[in-house]
Amino acid sequence: MDPHVSFYDQIARNKRNSFFLIIFIFAILLLLSYVIGAIYSEFFFFILIIGIVISISYILIGYYNSDKIALKSVNAKSASGQKYRQVHHLVEGLCLASGMPKPKIYIMSGEQINAFATGRDPKHSFICVTEGALKKLNKQELEGVLGHELSHIANYDIRFMTLTAVLVGMIAIISQIFLRSLWFGGGRNRDGRSGAILMLIGILLAILAPIVVLLVQLAISRKREYAADASSVKFTRSPTGLIGALKKIKTENTPMKVSGAVSPLFISDPFKKKMSGLTQTHPPIDERIKVLERM
Repeated sequence: MDPHVSFYDQIARNKRNSFFLIIFIFAILLLLSYVIGAIYSEFFFFILIIGIVISISYILIGYYNSDKIALKSVNAKSASGQKYRQVHHLVEGLCLASGMPKPKIYIMSGEQINAFATGRDPKHSFICVTEGALKKLNKQELEGVLGHELSHIANYDIRFMTLTAVLVGMIAIISQIFLRSLWFGGGRNRDGRSGAILMLIGILLAILAPIVVLLVQLAISRKREYAADASSVKFTRSPTGLIGALKKIKTENTPMKVSGAVSPLFISDPFKKKMSGLTQTHPPIDERIKVLERM
C-alpha cells in the first residue's frame, strides 16, 4: 500500500524540483554563451545583446498583458455575481482560507470541464471557468478545481513560468544567431585542431541546447501542476473534490478550440492530445489522481 503523502511535503518537493530545473536551464545558458564567446569576436556579442534585449522586451510586454490576452483569446465573459453566485461564494471561501485577495472571475463557453488562472500576481489575477465545468461538477469538485487555479496564483506560477520562458527563449536566440552566422563564415577567430573541436562543441550545443531546455521547461510545467494539486488540498482540506473532478475530466474526449499559447494554463490539456510524457505540459491524470489519493 502506498504511504501517506503530506500536501506540505508535496508542495515543497515540487517547488524544490522546479528550482533545480531552472538552475539547470541557467547553467546551459552560461555554458552555451561561454563556448560561443570563445569562438567569436566582440562584434557577435554586440548583435547578440541587441537580439536578446528585443526578445526580452517582447516577452515582458506579453507578461504584463498576459491576462488580457488570455481572456480575449478564449472570448471569456465576466461572471456576474447574481448569475454565478456559487462560483463567487466558493472563491471567496477559498480566499479567506488562504489569505489571498479575491481574483476576478470569468466564464468561457464550451462543454469540456476545464479552467485556468492568469495574472502576474495575486492583486492582478483572474480565474476563468468553462460552462461545462459549472454544469458537470458538483460543489465539492468545483471547489477542488477552483482551489487548484487559486494555487497557481498563490504560487506565482505565471511569474515563474515567464522567467523560464525568458531563459529558454534566450538560449533559442543565441543558438539561432550562432548557427545562422556560420553561413556567413563566422567563427574563424581560432585555427588548428583546438579551434575545430571548439567549433564542433559549439555547433552541438547550439543544436541540442534548445531541445533539452524545452523538455526541461515542460518538466517544470508538470511539476507546477502537481504543486497546484497539493495546494488545492491545502486550501480545501480534502483531496476528494479535485479527485472527482479529474476523474470526470479523464472521461472527456472532445477537444477545445483554443489557442495553443494558452493551453498550458488550463487545469488539463484542452486538446486531449495523446503524447509521450516528456512532451506534455500536464502530468498524466492517472498519476495526479494517485498522488492525491495518498494525501
